[in-house]
Amino acid sequence: MFLKRFRKPRPTTDAEFVATYRTTGDVAVLGELYERHMELVYAVCFNYLRDEDEAKDAVMHLFEQLVTDLRRHDVQQFQSWLHTVARNYCLMQLRKRQSQPVITSLLPNELDEDTEEDHSLIDFSESDHEEDLSRMEACLQTLPAEQRICLTLFYLEQKSYADVAQQTGYGLKQVKSHLQNGRRMLKLCMQKQP
Repeated sequence: MFLKRFRKPRPTTDAEFVATYRTTGDVAVLGELYERHMELVYAVCFNYLRDEDEAKDAVMHLFEQLVTDLRRHDVQQFQSWLHTVARNYCLMQLRKRQSQPVITSLLPNELDEDTEEDHSLIDFSESDHEEDLSRMEACLQTLPAEQRICLTLFYLEQKSYADVAQQTGYGLKQVKSHLQNGRRMLKLCMQKQP
């Protein structure tokens, strides 16, 4: 009974865990907090990386990153902050994985407009990859600005329809229309070029 009076109460909320970790630096406290949100982090990582092992590795790397990041940043909403950190980490991994954009075959009518699964654009042969990329960039510049912006955001930056709509201010139907028309015009332009 005597020891109970001097024992510090255990943190219960995310904010209390963060405050305790920031003051004590106790990694066990951080581990307990992270364990609460590990499923969320795994889901985010798997959603972006699409590989179970890579997602598990990302969850572990993110914990290691949190050990230092949480000491430097004053976090008010831990769950949303952690979601953003996880998303940014995965996007950086995807960028590292592909020094050049992944561009595979896609005919304009092959993509169901209601799915966002396929972010590929055009099929290039292995031997003339650099030349094909140059042609694509040149053709991209000939498109109307709306189509060029939507294609760049959707295919090269891997944004979703909703993200493109939010970033550009276009409606969802406008974004889909710009993408469909832009793909068609880009393909025609590339077929005309030698």
